[in-house]
Amino acid sequence: MFEKITKSLVGAAALAIIAVTANAADWRGWNIHVEGYPNTVAMDKFAELLAEKTGGEVTLQMFHGGTLGSQPDAVEQVRAGALEIGNFNLGPIGPIVAEANVVSLPFVFKDVPHMFRVLDSEGGAAIAEGMAAKGLTPLAWYDAGARSFYNGDKAINTPADVQGMKVRVMNNDLFTGMIAQLGGNPSPMAFAEVYQALKTGVVDGAENNWPSYESTGHYEVAGYYSLSQHLIIPECICVNTDAFNALSADMQAAVTEAAQESATLQRELWAAREAASREAVEAGGVIVNEIADKAPFQDAMGPVYEAYFETNPGLRSLVELIQATE
Repeated sequence: MFEKITKSLVGAAALAIIAVTANAADWRGWNIHVEGYPNTVAMDKFAELLAEKTGGEVTLQMFHGGTLGSQPDAVEQVRAGALEIGNFNLGPIGPIVAEANVVSLPFVFKDVPHMFRVLDSEGGAAIAEGMAAKGLTPLAWYDAGARSFYNGDKAINTPADVQGMKVRVMNNDLFTGMIAQLGGNPSPMAFAEVYQALKTGVVDGAENNWPSYESTGHYEVAGYYSLSQHLIIPECICVNTDAFNALSADMQAAVTEAAQESATLQRELWAAREAASREAVEAGGVIVNEIADKAPFQDAMGPVYEAYFETNPGLRSLVELIQATE
């Protein structure tokens, strides 16, 4: 009799353990960045906070350096639930989520603080809702800096300074249209080819953020950096929508809190990285100029926006909301 009771108790305990294990969420996360990069450090902190704030009910194993595939592949894996978490740039999400694509419009944000004010308000809620409907629920927004123009000949202060200039851009109609409307000649090419193209004069200039400009050595062959901040695309911590909705309200709150705390860290680390890159290139002789009035650049984008609205008529109100946000 005692043996039967013991076996029953052991069996019940085993079932309880199985039930607890089944209820726990053991998540896997994707990140393209390398060790030591601001996002990598912040995503590791997110994993730590996640376990802490959920009492171990939700854990996260991070895979950095794109080891689980390219960013487009990882986006689809998170949408499908093969992965639960991804640290994604909104650029590759734009073709999937129309609302997210508005952040790729040139000069849609005044500066990085304006972008975060938009994301923390009604505009950000609309973007988040569109993303969640496609299987990607954003938990927090990360800083990816602002892209500005650089070249080897002169400071850019007005659209007229771009006229006739061959400028390397990413292969996207919005970006080629931007250069064309400023009177320049857009030259899409692989990023790995840009240094040599600048050095040999195949292109006159390019555009990118501070860390990319510095770490690639582009500043060595293009010594004028003009703070146009024409493209400001954030990154997100995105969770599979079904996985997030399967959590209790308390767990959802804990997961979101962990993500937002990691975003605070990431933004601090990113600001420090940008400052270090700027200091390094200025020490190397780069001439940096602020653009006092960006309105002429923004005004020149009218045809680019109208072409965009022709295929995305429902997003005009969202763009107007973003532009109206103080």
